[in-house]
Order: sequence, then C-alpha cells, then structure tokens
Amino acid sequence: MKGLILSGGAGTRLRPITHTSAKQLVPIANKPILFYGIEDMAAAGISEIGIIIGDTGDEIREAVGNGSEFGVSITYIPQDAPLGLAHCVLIARSFLGDDDFIMYLGDNMLEQGLVDFVSRFETERKANAGTSAPAAQILLAKVPNPTAFGVAELSSDGGSVVRLVEKPEHPPSDLALVGVYLFDSSIHEAVAAIEPSDRGELEITDAIQWLIDAGRRVRHEVLEGWWIDTGKKDPLLECNRLVLDVLSPRNDGTIDAASKVEGKVVIEEGAVIVNSTLRGPLVIGRNTRIEHSYIGPFSSVANNCLVQDSELDHSVVLRNSTIIGIPRIVDSLIGRNTTVQRSAERPQATRLMLGDDSRVEVV
Repeated sequence: MKGLILSGGAGTRLRPITHTSAKQLVPIANKPILFYGIEDMAAAGISEIGIIIGDTGDEIREAVGNGSEFGVSITYIPQDAPLGLAHCVLIARSFLGDDDFIMYLGDNMLEQGLVDFVSRFETERKANAGTSAPAAQILLAKVPNPTAFGVAELSSDGGSVVRLVEKPEHPPSDLALVGVYLFDSSIHEAVAAIEPSDRGELEITDAIQWLIDAGRRVRHEVLEGWWIDTGKKDPLLECNRLVLDVLSPRNDGTIDAASKVEGKVVIEEGAVIVNSTLRGPLVIGRNTRIEHSYIGPFSSVANNCLVQDSELDHSVVLRNSTIIGIPRIVDSLIGRNTTVQRSAERPQATRLMLGDDSRVEVV
C-alpha cells in the first residue's frame, strides 16, 4: 500500500500566517501538522508516500526532505491549481500505479491514528474476492453542521454506504467524511469518468459515488476519538491543547532556582528559563529564552524565541519570535519572525503594522 498526502492549497483561512508559509507546516505542540500524518502512515507500515504540493512546494520539500527522517520514501507531485481532491488522485496516477493507497488531507489531525483503519481494509480485501472486496473505505464522524461537509447516507441497516453528497442543503445524515480515504486501483477509472462540480473541482465524493453506482463496495467506519481540521485559528489552538495534554514531561534545557515548573512541561534542548513560571501542559522549543514571564497551560513556544516580562496562555508562538513587556496574551497564534512589545514612547498609543487578513482585538 502507498500513501498520498494532500499538501497544496492556499490556506486562506489561516491568513496572514499562510501568506508566507504552508498551512501544513504550522506547528502543533512544536511539530508541523504535516509530520503527524507522515508518522501515522509510517506506523501503519506505509513506506512510499506521495505528497501533492502547490505554491508552497519549496517550503514543504525543505521541511520534509526525502522522507528518510521518518523512515519512508517521499515523492513530490506538483499540482498547478487546486482543482479538487479527485484531481489529486488523477495527477498522482504514475506514482500510485495499480497499488492500493491511503489518501490523507495534510491539515487534518486524528486521535486514533491509521494502523487499525488500514489493517481492517487490507484484511477485508484479502478475505473477499472480486466485487465483494471493498474498493474503498471511508472514515465518518458525527458533526453538528453537516451542510459544511461531504455527507454519507447509509443503508437502512447501517451496513453500507448508498450515497455521498458534497455540502448538501438538506443533509441525509450527520455523518461527515473525515479527510482519510482508502482505495484500490478502481478509483482511477472513477476520477477519470467524473465531471467538475459547480465550483469547478473534481470532487472525491463524486468519484466514490461513481464506485457505488458501478456496484463496487464502499466500506465505512465511524471515527474513534477526536478529529480536527486545523485550517482555522481556533480549531488549531484546540488541537494544540489536545496534543499537549498527552505529552510526557521532559527537561532538556536550563531552569534557574527562581523559576517554577508545574504540570506537564516539555523544555527542549538549549532552552533557558529565568525567574519565570511555566504551568503545563506546554512546550518550550530549542534555544528559546523565557525571562521574568508566565507561560500558561496549552501553550507552545517554538524554537529561537524570546519571551520577556510577559504572560502567555492558550497560544501558539512560531519560531524566531519576540514578545517583550506584554501583560496578557491569550487564545493567540503568533507567526514566525514576529515582534510584539510595549513601546516606551510618549504619548502612549497603539502602533500597528499588520498584513492582509489580520485580526487584532485591543482592550
């Protein structure tokens, strides 16, 4: 089995962060979101992975490399424009060949991992022959707002998928498709047969529906644990909270006698903590310096940052950023190479330099 990770797209919902960075490389607990998907595939025994890349392809290539760090081999597949999930399968044909494969959206996070999900598909295919073997397997989750998703309609006994609808006005169920799919080679015939949707994209829901209409079996499972699409700030912060909550505490840095560390705290190599309070769960990145500050629960401060005379809570700070003299930062996402500091100039005023699509709340 091979893997296909979708890592293109403009990341418009995370602007301005994604004006200059791939959304799949925004960190969760100081690790890029994309890395979690690669690691989950490797844990499921998948060693050949194709990554669909777009305008941020160079940054993704630099971050992931050839895959040896993860114990896999990476092939990069450029996509000229975001023309739909099924289009990604179409352009990956030469890489995928006739092998079964798993397709994974690179900005999704799953608690349950992929090992059992993949294993059950392989077991079903080995135990059955011909059209009784599943041609696809989808993962579903109950959601409160199914009109925002691709939605599955099940048979009356709940045993099979009979229809898929993309963002329906009148949803047939509350079961949304999670961004993880398993396919055999028949999906290539399906993506070649469908037409673009009204929004000009080749929809993977249409391709799976084509398989159903052709008499092919589509297996489904209902999600165990949480699933988060990290494409917006608040879900990303929630995902950061969930991942931090299961980390094992570790100190590879330096903490002075005047500092206090409470709860699950990870301090990475080269980090220095001076006269500060760290209240976990949280993670402090390599070569970051925290001075005379409070870092509260569910926060991640990346590598090479400085936090001085400040308070931070339930926030994510990306690498090479500086925060000085700010009494309270909460529920925030702070980008790379950013400086946030209190000015000593008089008269006192709020002075801002903001990029497109920024949001600032001033109290």
